[in-house]
Formats: sequence, C-alpha cells, structure tokens
Amino acid sequence: MFRGITALNLDAKGRMAIPSRYRERLQTDAQGQLILTLDHRGQCLLLYPLPVWEAIERELIGAPNLLEVVDQLKHTLIGHATECEPDGQGRILLPTMLRELVGIDRQVTLVGLGNKFELWDEQAWDQRRKGWLRAAQDGAVNLPEQLSRLAF
Repeated sequence: MFRGITALNLDAKGRMAIPSRYRERLQTDAQGQLILTLDHRGQCLLLYPLPVWEAIERELIGAPNLLEVVDQLKHTLIGHATECEPDGQGRILLPTMLRELVGIDRQVTLVGLGNKFELWDEQAWDQRRKGWLRAAQDGAVNLPEQLSRLAF
C-alpha cells in the first residue's frame, strides 16, 4: 500500500526522486516498471506500478466505446500513458508535456493512494486540500452509505 503525502522537487531535467520508503516495494511488485499518465480530470498525474496499470488498461480496452465517457477515459488515460523506470538513483523523468498539462513546475506533492500515486503541483494540491477540508467542516460532504459505516 502506498500512503502518505510527500513534498518533492524536480531537478533541472524534470526528474523526480521516488521516496526511498517506496522503492523496494516498487521493485518487488513491479520490477521498477511504472506507468505515468494524466488523471481523467486533468488535475494531476497518476503513477501506477505496471501490474496495477495493466489491469486498468485491460478493463478500459475491453469497455465498449458506445459511451462517450469511456472513449474519453481511453484517450486520456491510455493516450497519455508513458512508461517510466527509475534510474540508478531512484529518479523518474516526468515528460514536459504531462507536466505542462497539470501545471507542475518544480515543486511536486506526491500522494500515496493505496495502489497508485497522484502527482500534483504543490500549489494546486494545497488549494484542493483546503477546499476539501472546508467542505468537510461546513458539513457539505455526504458519504455514500457503504462509507458512512467506517469509523474515522
């Protein structure tokens, strides 16, 4: 499981160091092979271990294009997918095009979400997080029934 939030900086070439606490797990589970793609809302990048990505990709490819949303998901997720393999220092290159699409410049927030990571521009992440917290404090968050049973 990938969890937690990490503030990172890109180097001059657009490379990001994978935090050391995740490297062994990624090597064991995915032989270091990762897929970087655009989030379907275009707000952040998604980083998947290859086996997790392959399952998602199979589902998307197998889904009929009858619904426009499925076609959009295929174009966004599969169309922007880029293979990444950490170098000897545990860094991956974030392609310029993907960084520009989500506004990532130098400071990145890496968010572990179980089976994947989100990569956010630091300022965009801060704004998003503050919005979520405000909504929760204002009581504007309505959990689906299956989540309302969780004790958190």
